Amino acid sequence: MRPAFALLVRRILRRWRRDLYPVLRIAAHRALRQVQFWVLALLIGIAAGFAALGFRLGISGVQRALYGADDLTLASVARDLPWAWVLVVPVLGGLVVGLILDRFTPDGRVRAVSDVIEGAALDGGRVEVREGLASAAASLITLGTGGSSGREGPVVHLAGVVSTAVARRIKASPMTGRELLGCAVAGAVAASFNAPIAGALFAHEVVLRHFATRAFAPIAIAAVAGTVINRLQFGGLTEFMLPVEPDLAFHIELPAFMVLGLVCALVAAAMMGGIFRADSLATRAMARIGWPRWSRPALAGLALGVIAIPFPHIIGVGYETTAAALSGQIGLGQAVMFAVVKALAVAITLGGRMGGGVFSPALVMGSLTGLAFGIIATTLAPGYSGSVNVYAFAGMAAVGAAVLGAPISTALIVFEMTGDWQTGIAVMTSVSLSSALASTLVRRSFFLTQLERRGIHLSEGPQAWLPHQLRVTPVIRALDAPDAPAEDLVRAMAERGPTVAPTTTLAEALPLFERSGAVFLAVTACDGPDDPLRLIGSVHHVDVLRALNQALEQTAAEEHG
Repeated sequence: MRPAFALLVRRILRRWRRDLYPVLRIAAHRALRQVQFWVLALLIGIAAGFAALGFRLGISGVQRALYGADDLTLASVARDLPWAWVLVVPVLGGLVVGLILDRFTPDGRVRAVSDVIEGAALDGGRVEVREGLASAAASLITLGTGGSSGREGPVVHLAGVVSTAVARRIKASPMTGRELLGCAVAGAVAASFNAPIAGALFAHEVVLRHFATRAFAPIAIAAVAGTVINRLQFGGLTEFMLPVEPDLAFHIELPAFMVLGLVCALVAAAMMGGIFRADSLATRAMARIGWPRWSRPALAGLALGVIAIPFPHIIGVGYETTAAALSGQIGLGQAVMFAVVKALAVAITLGGRMGGGVFSPALVMGSLTGLAFGIIATTLAPGYSGSVNVYAFAGMAAVGAAVLGAPISTALIVFEMTGDWQTGIAVMTSVSLSSALASTLVRRSFFLTQLERRGIHLSEGPQAWLPHQLRVTPVIRALDAPDAPAEDLVRAMAERGPTVAPTTTLAEALPLFERSGAVFLAVTACDGPDDPLRLIGSVHHVDVLRALNQALEQTAAEEHG
């Protein structure tokens, strides 16, 4: 009996070694790699958090040196400064910005969130490092010297520079690079706004543009790390404090918040349209007068200085104005006038290529719009209305969501920035209708519209932009390949045309197949401008379709993994 039992045990151990042990070893290896990646996500979140914190403190330092106050009291202090100083400082800031961008960027353009989205989709999670650092410096100077924009755009790209350095160091795959980029963005946004939940969702909703379960844990870890960095410096305080407990009769006031959402969509569409029209107008004007491109930010600074003399609230990020709107300290006429002037200043700043982001200006515009709407609503129906603060609160979220094209993360950022979770129904009502109408009016978010204007069609999905990224090189059949057509047939095809080059994209090759009806096309190359074409091989329609299908499958697997 005992020998039989011992034999059974030996058989079980042998089978365990043969079958189960390799499985457990692979599982342990995968678990170890996952833990290592989580640790890396934590470190990237900390680094991105420090980058965001340093950027914010740098802006405050420049503002205090030049204006004697930071963004929380900047408008009030600037009102008492000599008008010449208020006029000259933005001009000098624009001049420095222009020289930086002219020296360190090929196109004189500041890198921001749209470039990070492009890097996530098209460049394996990598962004431009040299141009990104120059853009961060230019945006810091812009916001410190009177530019009317936000800090989230350069902060997000600066975080992308951090993750790109890590991805290059470890030679990360495109999928891993995108996840590292998401971690960096989450850490930076969380540190910038003290908003861990919104930071994680912003990375998914805006940058990666998917909610893959695999990426959620490391991104959440990075967002928490960034939040800790913020709270080590500023404590657990929210960015804005509502002065009173919101008073809202939900069943009566919800129609008003629905109308507010529609109004905010119109404001957001007008704001985005103004920025793009200002950019196009400035580009045409600079080409007509023939001035160097480094002078463009200085001219924008001059226009801002002129506006800032009577309206100092346009200087900087605009937190003082937002706080005043949320607390109801601004009247109806002032709110409307401040919103119009702020929109003009933002269009000048971004159209003048000075630097900065668009989210904080959207919050300012939204709070002023909501306050003006709330004053009117509570005046018309005082017995059925709550506080105007709630309208300012909802308007801030609604305009921000419409501009970013990110209703979930924007609403959460606003909640976490104010610490008020009691008016969620009102805010979500305004945000949902604002996002729906804005998507009809402008079709795309601000960032995707920026990319569209540069010829990058990410808004239409991977089936639209993947063919422009893939080249025929991997599917070329050499002349001597076993499965290649006879060389005489390929030469005859080359003589009849059309032909493709190794650098031809699938988006260029597919229409050639459709028009010619050919099964394959000849591939030719030229060594120099005066050299004859060389016959390299052939590329087949079925191979091109297979390559595109495999790329789409990989993208779908990553997005739903």
